[in-house]
Order: sequence, then structure tokens, then C-alpha cells
Amino acid sequence: MQEILAQLITPQVQMVGKVFIIFIILLYILSIIWVIRDAYLRGTFPWLWGIVAIIPVVGLIAYLILRPSMFSVDKQEQELVIALRERQLEQYGNCPNCGTPIQKDFIVCPSCNTQVRNVCNHCHRPLEPDWNVCPYCRTRVNGR
Repeated sequence: MQEILAQLITPQVQMVGKVFIIFIILLYILSIIWVIRDAYLRGTFPWLWGIVAIIPVVGLIAYLILRPSMFSVDKQEQELVIALRERQLEQYGNCPNCGTPIQKDFIVCPSCNTQVRNVCNHCHRPLEPDWNVCPYCRTRVNGR
């Protein structure tokens, strides 16, 4: 039996086995480094996840399941986009009576029918409260 094993396990097979083991060890070390770097980019605790990733295979799978879905940079960008959209909505304003968002050209609130802007007597376009003249037809606003 030992003779058969000695014939099967030649120096070339031993060399391939050693290279394979070195490859597996390098892959294991690189997976730990990747977990630490990815956890840092996602804004979590990189060293804690690095310690978890030391557990072969299970640690890597646990990180892949539990990691945040977005990078911290993407999360900040998404929050900025949401804040920008909210600010754009605030530009037009809300109804003073019911608080429904109003667009720039609304004359009355679509929810409660409250008049939110003045109307030009000549061209019937909406006017801002501080305008003295209608910018569309040059008609003077009443009372000014």
C-alpha cells in the first residue's frame, strides 16, 4: 500500500498540492482584506467585520448576508437628492389653509379651494402677491 502511495504521490503532485494550499491561504487572506475594505466603504465597523471574517467561509458568508446594501457615499448622495427634491417642492409652497403642496401656477388649492394667488383681470394668469404689474400683459394690479 505504501509503495502504491509512493508511486502516486510524486514530487510533481506534491508541488501541485503545495501550490494549491498556498493559493487557498492567499485567497483566505485576500477575502479578509476585502471584507475590511468593503466594511469601511459601507460605513460599518471594519475591524469588527475583519475579526468575523477570520472564521473561514462562515465569516465571509455572514458578512455578505449582513452588510449594508449601499456604500456610505451612495447613501449620502441619495440623502442629498431627497433634500434637493424637498427643497424644490418647497419653492412652490403649501396651501395656507390645509398645507397641500401647491405648484407655481395654481390659483386655488386643489384640495380645499382656497385662493392662493391673485389673478390678472385682463389675461387671467396667476400673479405673485408682491407684483404691481402683470408681467404677461402689463396690466396694473388692482389696488396699486
